Amino acid sequence: MNFHHPAGAVQPIFAYICAMNWSLLFVIVIVLLLLRVFWLHVKANSAKTASFQRLAPKDKMAVLKECLLNNPTQGNIDNLKEFCDSQNLEFDAEGYRPFIKKQLELAVRRANYVECDALYVEECKFIDKLAPMEFAEASKSRSEGDSKGYIAHSLEGISRLYSDNAILDALEALKPDYAKAEKLQTSYQELADACNQSAADEKSLEMLRKKRDAWVEDLLSIEY
Repeated sequence: MNFHHPAGAVQPIFAYICAMNWSLLFVIVIVLLLLRVFWLHVKANSAKTASFQRLAPKDKMAVLKECLLNNPTQGNIDNLKEFCDSQNLEFDAEGYRPFIKKQLELAVRRANYVECDALYVEECKFIDKLAPMEFAEASKSRSEGDSKGYIAHSLEGISRLYSDNAILDALEALKPDYAKAEKLQTSYQELADACNQSAADEKSLEMLRKKRDAWVEDLLSIEY
């Protein structure tokens, strides 16, 4: 069925969106965020389940770090701290707590995208101080003369980093032993530049996600 709109008429859905005030839009955004927080809370609580306990330590760390990065709460800090203590790993739980305070401040004053993104970047830098356990496996392989194992574990570790500098630095360190590292470094820098220049609409973010997925796939496609 076709609908005809006279010249100059506004599409009904567009007219509805325009009529919505910013307060209502903010409420909708908050509801969506709360739903995500609820899901992440459920995911974080899965750290106590049998299925989580069956994961390898490196995978447990990856799950706990992701939960904390996406939802900085005291519970998620405690979960990661408890895990690190059990593995004799250093994690500055006290140093991460200010991110919770900052996130609440941004929410109260309805901060813009730029400020929220800047906070996320700082959180990524902090969480990458806790190196993925794959890098310890890489060091062990290297000491044993297993160059293939060293490269494979290093690439797995890089795939679990979040901040641009940490990823680029790790690839830089891998260059002497892995020729493809330079290509990966260049392509990641291009991806980071595209992200910085991208709009924040759904279509643009989906394109970035696909590019990121393609880069990770290339990263883990080892070429000895």
